[in-house]
Amino acid sequence: MSYEDLENRINQRNVFLRYNVELEGPAIKPEEDEDVVDILPNDEPFKSIALTILHENRDDAINIVKRSLDEGISPIDIINEGLMKGMDAVSVLYTKGIYFLPDLMLAGDAMMESVKECEAVLGHKSETKATVVSFVAEGDPHDIGKNLILMFLRAGGYEAIDLGRDVPSADIVEAVKEYNPIFITGTALMTTTMTAFPKVVEALQKAGLEVPAIGCGGGAVRKDFVESFPMSVYGVEAYHTPKLADAILKDKKDWKDLRKEYVDIVDEFVPEYS
Repeated sequence: MSYEDLENRINQRNVFLRYNVELEGPAIKPEEDEDVVDILPNDEPFKSIALTILHENRDDAINIVKRSLDEGISPIDIINEGLMKGMDAVSVLYTKGIYFLPDLMLAGDAMMESVKECEAVLGHKSETKATVVSFVAEGDPHDIGKNLILMFLRAGGYEAIDLGRDVPSADIVEAVKEYNPIFITGTALMTTTMTAFPKVVEALQKAGLEVPAIGCGGGAVRKDFVESFPMSVYGVEAYHTPKLADAILKDKKDWKDLRKEYVDIVDEFVPEYS
């Protein structure tokens, strides 16, 4: 049996079903989760578009978006009312531990490729809330956390600039000068590379630059370490990033506010901040 034949025999929607009936109750489809129901739009074609993102179906998402654009549906409405609603639902299931990293990656790919179809009709990139710069600490090659942050930021309507892995402080300084971000996010997996974070702050200060906050997180990163130098806030989960950015943009919060109000801003219990 070929890979294509096997793939065609898999009902992707069944992959999401939970089977531990004794502990979790009867299996449900992702769109039947009570929190997802509150997010998904009711009107077409937005509901169908959102469902393709929820079901991680890139080809169907692109096809429905193209058809909707041909029918004269606003590309902005498709992005805001369809694609972003679908990604919001994916984020909820990830937060609840129903979806996992592969689900995020597949759904994010479906969304971003569909957004490109809308942007082609618009003739320019869709409007974003503000710019955030993301990097992996100098010396660190691990970028899964950074990639998740980029995906959540873009799904949340932000222009997310990806500086890549193993990024020197000087490159971050230049990015701040070029993009004037409201927020910087840095990730590090190792204790040996998280020491790059205070060096970034020092480089920005020497250049006479300041940003509202630098979010620092990753496998070995500790809250007490991050809060030992200024301009920084410890990021607990990648999906918190858009909420932190919203707090900076809408409520004019800075790194001091984010430290104090983290739990309220992300709207969930976080042991590190209790």
